[in-house]
Amino acid sequence: MLKRLANRPAGRRLTSWTFAHMSWSIPVKRLRETETLLAFFHPKPAYPFHVVLAPKKEIQNFAELEPGDPFMEDLVRAAQSLIDEYQLKSWRLILNGGGNQEFPHLHFHLIAENETT
Repeated sequence: MLKRLANRPAGRRLTSWTFAHMSWSIPVKRLRETETLLAFFHPKPAYPFHVVLAPKKEIQNFAELEPGDPFMEDLVRAAQSLIDEYQLKSWRLILNGGGNQEFPHLHFHLIAENETT
């Protein structure tokens, strides 16, 4: 139900606004948080290790991301530190777009089949 709401115009605006202005209220286990980024374990993981990295700024999709946005620097640092901390040997950083983007706020997935493989 929340997914359907988030994909409606008002829901998209509310979702992005929440990430931008009330990220503290999102009920997730935070792994990294900066002024521009929130990284947390996926609430419904599809992989043994599944982390979401999202900007706090209101950005609905990759096409809206400006080159040189400070979020990208934080994304690289956060992903690298998580890979190191969890000793991920085989991992992927995924960005879904267009019809493949199910949630209307820009986000990346750091996934691994097994935390130490």
